[in-house]
Amino acid sequence: MHALFPRANRLTDQIINAAIEVHRHFGPGLLESIYEWALVRELELRQLAVTNQRRVVLSYKGRVREEVLRCDVLVESAVLVELKAVEEVLPIHKAQLLSYMQLLELPLGLLINFNRVRLVDGISRLILRGADQPD
Repeated sequence: MHALFPRANRLTDQIINAAIEVHRHFGPGLLESIYEWALVRELELRQLAVTNQRRVVLSYKGRVREEVLRCDVLVESAVLVELKAVEEVLPIHKAQLLSYMQLLELPLGLLINFNRVRLVDGISRLILRGADQPD
């Protein structure tokens, strides 16, 4: 099991509840940046550590490069949250989140599409392959 998985798993309910609170306030139809701004504030009010960008070291065939990964919301250095405000979540959105999770070595991520009448219908929980399995 990934070392961060139990902690990340516990955090997801708090993150989802915070997103529901933001959605109740604003409803669907706004820009993604507004939801991101409000979700960060809501998570901070719940005393969770939140960052928006994180440096990662990438290596490729003997070359190394440090890059800023422009992820939406990283909660407690354990859960990556990708926000959308789109008509439909596409497979590429989930693939992007999984790629970010792999680069950051995070076991769990949430893809939240605020452009839904009921926010719970727009939430996908992604787990890296094997991250939730015992060693």
